[in-house]
Amino acid sequence: MIFFLYLLLVAFIVGLVAVASNPAPYFAALGLVVAAGVGCGVLIEHGGPFLALILFLIYLGGMLVVFAYSAALAAEPFPEAWGDRSVIGYVLVYLLGVGLMAGVFWGDWYGGSWSVVDSLKEFSMLRGDISGVAVMYCSGGGMLIVCAGVLLLTLFVVLELTRGLSRGALRAV
Repeated sequence: MIFFLYLLLVAFIVGLVAVASNPAPYFAALGLVVAAGVGCGVLIEHGGPFLALILFLIYLGGMLVVFAYSAALAAEPFPEAWGDRSVIGYVLVYLLGVGLMAGVFWGDWYGGSWSVVDSLKEFSMLRGDISGVAVMYCSGGGMLIVCAGVLLLTLFVVLELTRGLSRGALRAV
């Protein structure tokens, strides 16, 4: 299981490097979806499948909006792909930076703290992630409503920006 978790963490870093190094929004949005999916896989490995599912659905909805916005604003006929020289240069620089940071913090790394939430109690009636979701709705209900309003406002802003000069069904013919 630890090998699979390391594999997921490496895939997460590769997804983040793909987002940071690519100037074309098409491929960067794909890297963002990969990073979000692998991040939710890491949450599943730590014992939070319900939280990972909800987070992945929210990420997919948000990234659909971001991808539509970025694809509408960057209509390049020939976008730079991952095989281009400039993109490969950025990838190497970012991976070198990650490797240097890993080398600096390698001695402080403690892998024994990676325990599954449900393994902390032997005969628990509730799962750890379900209890966390209940506390989030109980204590953080106001913030949840504010976040939903901000997401709705963001959706309207993105739709207004991508609409352009056309007025939809209300335009004069």
